[in-house]
Amino acid sequence: MVDYIIVGLGLAGISFCEVLEQNNKSYKVISDDSQTSSVVAGGLYNPVILKRFTLAWNAKEQLEVAIPFYKGLEQKLQIKLDHKIPILRRFANINEQNLWFEARDKASLGYFLAPKISTYNNPHIQSPFGYGEVLYTGRVDTATLLSHYKTYLQERDLLVQDTLHYEALELSSEYVEYKGVRAKKIVFATGFGMKNNPYFNYLPLNGTKGELLTIEAPALKEENVIKSSVFIIPLGDDLYRIGATYKWKDKTNLPTQESKKELLEKLDSFLNCAYKVVNHVAGIRPTVSDRKPLVGRHPDHGNMYLLNGLGSRGVIIAPTVSEKLYDFIENKQALDPEMDLARFTDKHFRN
Repeated sequence: MVDYIIVGLGLAGISFCEVLEQNNKSYKVISDDSQTSSVVAGGLYNPVILKRFTLAWNAKEQLEVAIPFYKGLEQKLQIKLDHKIPILRRFANINEQNLWFEARDKASLGYFLAPKISTYNNPHIQSPFGYGEVLYTGRVDTATLLSHYKTYLQERDLLVQDTLHYEALELSSEYVEYKGVRAKKIVFATGFGMKNNPYFNYLPLNGTKGELLTIEAPALKEENVIKSSVFIIPLGDDLYRIGATYKWKDKTNLPTQESKKELLEKLDSFLNCAYKVVNHVAGIRPTVSDRKPLVGRHPDHGNMYLLNGLGSRGVIIAPTVSEKLYDFIENKQALDPEMDLARFTDKHFRN
């Protein structure tokens, strides 16, 4: 018997694996690679919501956990994951400049927002009103992380590549068992795949489809992330990730011409150099109605847990909420009510 079965191997699943290893707990992972949001993500970690100039939920605390977490993974897997890249918020008008300075005057935001308007000028990006620079930002190469972590687990016989069939899951008060793998506890970290989970699909995981393009633009020569109506994220070798869209009705992982057109129109509104599209990907972000994670214990099964709802900020949130879930399970530490799935469970079962 192992201590844990983890279902799902995105950012949430990997983060929980790492917490278990740090605490000398045994585990097996079951994953079918059906959820693509962690793979196709832009991978930015950014503490500020740049549309509204507000601080993301618990961003400073999460950043303090996330940075050493990815550094540890780099050393463990012998790969480069964390690329320190400034994010420049392109101002569309004077009003946005004023909003930036208003935000910077707030104690929580001043730490992350540069005090001066940047006049940095790339001749291929129209920027008559300048930029605001967000501090302590970067990009995690999520695709490389997931690929190498999968290999890491395979080499140690810790990964079962299978689509979990819930009818084959055996539950008792002492253990859970799935096709011969028996564990004391099970944690579901399946992203939007939670909608197919009969134990947790009552929770309001809405899911938001995001599509991103990769372009090749040899003349651009941009080393910063540019945030305007879309992000331009430098990947190296004249490649840039462009994104992302937010669609609430389409729940497929298939790229669409509609979203491609939307992204290119927004990009063309401020970029004036030649480029070609070399890739187009899509994934469903596991978003929740109140924009907070879904973490905690099933109301009827004491050895069944959920780690989900990380939305578009999984890179920065996953390490912290994984630690919180482990402390809740093993050390009986209460979860933050804002992330505890009980905020929905209690209401659901009362009704």
